[in-house]
Amino acid sequence: MSVRATHSEWVARAEPAAPPALVRRVTEVIVAHPAWEALPVADALTLAGEELLRAVLGAAAAEDRASALDLLAADACMTWAFEVAATAPELLSVRAQGVMGRIFAAESVR
Repeated sequence: MSVRATHSEWVARAEPAAPPALVRRVTEVIVAHPAWEALPVADALTLAGEELLRAVLGAAAAEDRASALDLLAADACMTWAFEVAATAPELLSVRAQGVMGRIFAAESVR
């Protein structure tokens, strides 16, 4: 019987390897939401990416370099989420539409 890796372990083992600071930032967000472990990894990564993007959009200095790591981490989360989701290509279009709708909603709150 195989033991499923946690989402943080998945991020740490993603190939190609991400810079350590990026892995740490994504892991911080995932660990802050233990309930996400019950979700498929693609869904948890999408939620992490959305949270990071909201942080960037909501930051007073969103145009400053201080938000750069969160923006890169959000991008990495979304990229990884779609890599994982690609194992079910018939669902990619629906996933993409849902994610884009939530990203636009996050931007409009700004």
